[in-house]
Amino acid sequence: MISVAAIFDTSVSLALGILSLSFLVTIYRIVKGPTLPDRILGLDMLVAIAIGFIAVIGIKTGYTLYVDVAIALGLVGFLATVAFARFVLSRGKTEDDILTEAREAASQARREAKVAKRPGQGGATTHATATPAGTGNSSGRQDHE
Repeated sequence: MISVAAIFDTSVSLALGILSLSFLVTIYRIVKGPTLPDRILGLDMLVAIAIGFIAVIGIKTGYTLYVDVAIALGLVGFLATVAFARFVLSRGKTEDDILTEAREAASQARREAKVAKRPGQGGATTHATATPAGTGNSSGRQDHE
């Protein structure tokens, strides 16, 4: 008959083997990519695999301190994932994208200003124009929209 100790040792060895294989597959995903979110997910998976290694070694040795280490690693891994996610979200628009949008908005505003300056039917304009400070109107006041 198979002893409990033999089953325990076989289970620990099997768990360590599976964790090692998943570690290698995850390293491949991190290196291969192809995108930054894939790499971030791989790093998060590495934290989970490390927690698995710590748990199996803690079970094998009988030290309960490993549970505390695994919990701390889980918390740090969660915070790292949140930080990476915020980084990816903030990278959604690069400086070039923001500058391009600002240029497009400025050119659109210039086009609208040209349309507003053209005299309409009957010579009246539909928008009041503000004059720069210091130039003033003939009445001495400035028009505001």
